[in-house]
Amino acid sequence: MIIGPRYKKARYLGAPVFRKTQTQKFAIRSQQKVKKGGMRSNKSEFGRQLLEKQKARYSYGVSGGQFTNYVKKALATKGDNAKNLLHLLEGRLDNVVLRAGFAQSHSAARQMVAHGHLMVNGKGVNIPSYEVRIGDIISIREGSKKKTLFAKLEEQVAANASPAWIKVNVEKKEIIIDGEPSTDMTSLLFNVRSVLEFYTR
Repeated sequence: MIIGPRYKKARYLGAPVFRKTQTQKFAIRSQQKVKKGGMRSNKSEFGRQLLEKQKARYSYGVSGGQFTNYVKKALATKGDNAKNLLHLLEGRLDNVVLRAGFAQSHSAARQMVAHGHLMVNGKGVNIPSYEVRIGDIISIREGSKKKTLFAKLEEQVAANASPAWIKVNVEKKEIIIDGEPSTDMTSLLFNVRSVLEFYTR
């Protein structure tokens, strides 16, 4: 997925949707821009919903087409549409790799999967959008364990706060899916309800 200059994109969206923009410097510059009246606040309802949609898809590193498909699936599934959508996005293999601390960004996690470094339940999987299930065990392919890509894995995992549904066995270099993929809506950089309203208007 081609994104372009991340700082510029994040400033336009008004949210640190990329890992490299999740810094104090970015936060300070964003606040300064708001004080100077640089952030657009007179958007229409459609404009605000569109902005939330963009924040959501960049937060998970998925293309516009992929995101639309996830929304359609969430709307077609019984239950809370917002929770359905987040379940689908959180359950992507590349997102799980990021949440577990095995990668430092969605793009790095996506490449890690696409380049064949990981296995799910002992079988190689190179599809970033692969949907994990409870009980799945994600491990590093034997031939990849000694690569520099995983040289600081223990430090990364120790510094990372994985969600409750993900368990990490650092010694075995494994990720265990211990519950249904989900996330706290209050921690999101976007309004998931507004995203759904954009598609159901």
